Amino acid sequence: MWIEDWAPSAACRQAQPDALFVRGAEQNKAKLVCKGCPVRTECLAEALDNQIEWGVWGGMTERERRALLRRRPNASWRAVLESARNAQTAGSAAV
Repeated sequence: MWIEDWAPSAACRQAQPDALFVRGAEQNKAKLVCKGCPVRTECLAEALDNQIEWGVWGGMTERERRALLRRRPNASWRAVLESARNAQTAGSAAV
């Protein structure tokens, strides 16, 4: 199920905002905040669809997001990610 108002459920809501807008090796630490986040997919879709250039969003750095955007510049990332999550959920339910 897609959560429209995802920000209040984000794992980073209690973190210092600057902690997610770092450079270099610090980005790997910032990505750990996203690891178990229940709205990671929604956050990533927001960053990709709006081409947010800075910070760690949905567990991805700006460089990682730019690489995805180059591969699929006209994608609706919400549709792509929601579909992938639904397929994964359906696959785990079948097991």
